[in-house]
Amino acid sequence: MTARVNHFKTVPTLVKTMSDLSMNVSNVSLETSLKHLVDLRASQLNQCAFCVDMHVKEAKLHGERELRLHHVAIWRESPLFTAKEKAALALTEALTRLGDHGIDEALYNEIRAHFSEVETSELTFCIAVINTWNRLMVLSQMTPGALDSAYGLDRADLR
Repeated sequence: MTARVNHFKTVPTLVKTMSDLSMNVSNVSLETSLKHLVDLRASQLNQCAFCVDMHVKEAKLHGERELRLHHVAIWRESPLFTAKEKAALALTEALTRLGDHGIDEALYNEIRAHFSEVETSELTFCIAVINTWNRLMVLSQMTPGALDSAYGLDRADLR
């Protein structure tokens, strides 16, 4: 495992806490496929090679179609996503790249048209967690695929 700084070794207690939070977030009521799209889009925006690699493999293992994974970068123009998925991807982008004015009412209303109040909170936590992981991995520059066998991602058969 090549990295500038290996957070797993330097601060294992904090990584465990973050991992526990990730596990809790993975158990929210949102569709697994939606969470994969959110993880992938945030990781793309943050240019986190390790996380993009990981989330493509996880999504494939959970049955996501490869073409949809390729289309995440162009989700606005793609006919492959539902209105609900597009709302989640829009919120992912807005919370990943916060502007000077936060989240506008139009986006908030779009989110609330597709998600309950609980789901909106769950989605926000999903986005916050992946953004934190992205920042940790971008600094460390962990090699993409370095933990595939540990996480069972080698089963995705993507090389």
